Amino acid sequence: MAKSLVVVESPAKAKTIQKILGKGFKVLSSMGHVMDLPKSRLGVDVENGFAPRYIVIKDRKKVLGEILEASRSVKTVYLAPDPDREGEAIAWHIADAIRSDAGKKRKGKAKEAPKGAAEVRRVLFHEITKKGITQGMSDPRSLDRNRYDSQQARRILDRLVGYTLSPLLWSKVRRGLSAGRVQSVAVKIVCRREQEISSFVPEEYWSLTARLAGSAPPPFLSKLVEAGGTKVRPRTEQETLELRKAVENGPCVVREIRKKLRRRMAPAPFTTSKIQQEAARVLRMPPYKTMMVAQSLYEGIDIPGEGLVGLITYMRTDSVRVADEALLAAREYIKTAHGEAYLPQSPNVYKNRKSAQDAHEAIRPTSMEHSPDSLKSILSRDQLRLYRLIWSRFVASQMAPAEFEQTTIDILCDPVGGVAGGFLFRATGSVPKFLGYLEVYQDGSNGNGRQAGAAGEGGAPGGNGGENGEAEGEKAEGNLLPVLSEGDRLDLKELVGAQHFTQPPPRFSESSLIKELEEQGIGRPSTYAAIVKTIKDRGYVRLEEGRFRPTELGGIVTGLLEESFPKVMDVAFTARMEEELDQIEEGEREFGRTLSDFYLPFSEELERAKLSMPKVKDELIATGIACQACGGEMVIRFGRAGRFLACRNYPECRNTSNFRETAEGKIELLADEEAGVACDKCGKPMVVRRWKGARYIACSGYPDCRNSRPFPIGVACPECGQGDIVERTSRMGKLFYSCSRFPECRFASWNRLVDGECPLCGYKAMAEKVRKGGTTEIVCARKGCGEKRGKKSSGATE
Repeated sequence: MAKSLVVVESPAKAKTIQKILGKGFKVLSSMGHVMDLPKSRLGVDVENGFAPRYIVIKDRKKVLGEILEASRSVKTVYLAPDPDREGEAIAWHIADAIRSDAGKKRKGKAKEAPKGAAEVRRVLFHEITKKGITQGMSDPRSLDRNRYDSQQARRILDRLVGYTLSPLLWSKVRRGLSAGRVQSVAVKIVCRREQEISSFVPEEYWSLTARLAGSAPPPFLSKLVEAGGTKVRPRTEQETLELRKAVENGPCVVREIRKKLRRRMAPAPFTTSKIQQEAARVLRMPPYKTMMVAQSLYEGIDIPGEGLVGLITYMRTDSVRVADEALLAAREYIKTAHGEAYLPQSPNVYKNRKSAQDAHEAIRPTSMEHSPDSLKSILSRDQLRLYRLIWSRFVASQMAPAEFEQTTIDILCDPVGGVAGGFLFRATGSVPKFLGYLEVYQDGSNGNGRQAGAAGEGGAPGGNGGENGEAEGEKAEGNLLPVLSEGDRLDLKELVGAQHFTQPPPRFSESSLIKELEEQGIGRPSTYAAIVKTIKDRGYVRLEEGRFRPTELGGIVTGLLEESFPKVMDVAFTARMEEELDQIEEGEREFGRTLSDFYLPFSEELERAKLSMPKVKDELIATGIACQACGGEMVIRFGRAGRFLACRNYPECRNTSNFRETAEGKIELLADEEAGVACDKCGKPMVVRRWKGARYIACSGYPDCRNSRPFPIGVACPECGQGDIVERTSRMGKLFYSCSRFPECRFASWNRLVDGECPLCGYKAMAEKVRKGGTTEIVCARKGCGEKRGKKSSGATE
């Protein structure tokens, strides 16, 4: 019989730890939280110091019962949920349940007297390896009240906001909406960026580029930077033409050549936010999926001959600290695999952010013995890609800097009759002298702005870096420059003027939104992925070509909340709340004080909002537009997908229409686009409409006839050959393409298909694949075929 009980969060982790600890221990899983606030009521006694009223989660009653049953026959219970605030709360609730259970009388032939509770200890596992488990079990400790209170404070704050604001939105906008202390601020950040883009006024400017040649090849490009000793940036085509005319007859002479060695330092190992950002950038892996895959790598993988092994350290961390033994192992690996030239004299040490809790190490491999290549046949595709990214980043973090020789050439063009001081053109180029850490990891800081992937040990893990074959290291940046000397005379081959416009700030991608949340102090490592997923799932934002746009619903809700709850929606205030939660964990602030300081002004705002917040769902905004069906007035109403036009005489008249609002606030009817086919039910013309980004065909006789079907894009299904490829929208609001015969044919693709047969494999369709930077390639639509037919178009990137 086992003498001790160990409780962890997940079954996978329990299985791994059971094999490590052996027969003297029984390891059970709590399946996550076993207790929480009730769903049907507030569950917080505001009048009694914000005391929470936890109940056993319905789906966890059996699990908790098994834990309590096992605890009765052991002397010690080791509570080992994840080493963070949520894990501490799980441990605390289980400990309370064990103590309460020990005080109860047992039913039986003779009622048993209450037994003393088993000793309860808290253990922390930062990696699920034999070493990590042994270290954790050798250092049992008491439960951390401050860490638990910090989690409670967050949970209660979120409940106070969500449980009171959500019903308010139901009454003012529509049922089913939700608001959250952090999620609503995240939506506001997206909405604010959209406002910046909408209000941005592009400014025109021009550049003048000279193609020059010396006595030795190759010719090279240089840009006009000064005229008469003053920086120049032409604003119009006329200015550019005048400058071109002034310099077109030369002469052009090399005035100065400057060379310097530039070093690029290796990036720090991953924190939670950085791995989510890089996995999205390099692997195109959504943050939520990244954390799920990382969790599986942390909890344990069955390796033949070794059993279950945790491959990475704990994946929820904001620290870049690395254990000394891990640094030594990485340095030994680098020395053996790459040579001493790639090894710094001393380990690279990185500074944590000021707000970092530093409770855990950075995310790293648990052993340098498990290279990605050695696990190819064991890990799933996503596990291998993410593990290779983590491995490569960690190895690179302990490697020598990359070195580049940067050359700058100033060319003076001083024509007769030109401005005093002449015209100065400048050419720059950079050549790698030593790859350093770039030998194994291509980060996103390359000066030439190209997409880079983690090359890793033996190839790129995925994303554009690998697919574009750019894993061999950094290429020359800028011009390839000829050998020149100061005073050399150059031939002016060509002068080209180009028009440019300043660009608005880019919309957020999933990774850049997480970066923004981190920089603003919104949320914590354990919450970033959930925040992004929640605002998508709630329909407040949508992804278009990998970038977030607020939906009309998101904009309306954000506006209402900002007007009525300026403090809750303030980014700086939300960041300060995160700091206060950290202070509670550090024992520097009282749990109750934080809650009371927040709730008093919030409750006052809530009461005012109940009276003053506009009731959008009942609003009928007059437009002065006549109803084409009955002659009445069309008004703006609010529905599930946002605002729309409807007849004021509803329900007698059910005429509806989409509309757009001009910059001046004028309402314009949007005429339905004809689909070119008749309804097969009533014979009326079918029209093209949109729902969550995807087009569909609907009967123009709606609502009398509700016939509709997906929108075909004019390409036959390459799998079954019988159906058409149509537009659809996923549950997450993302556009994709599938066969019209679904579910009989389950072909689907994120990429838009185009007509044509693959010249390499003969597959019956090609696809448009959008790369970073806006470039669209025509590739084979069959997975696994690498055929590319060239670029279709290109655009700017951020």
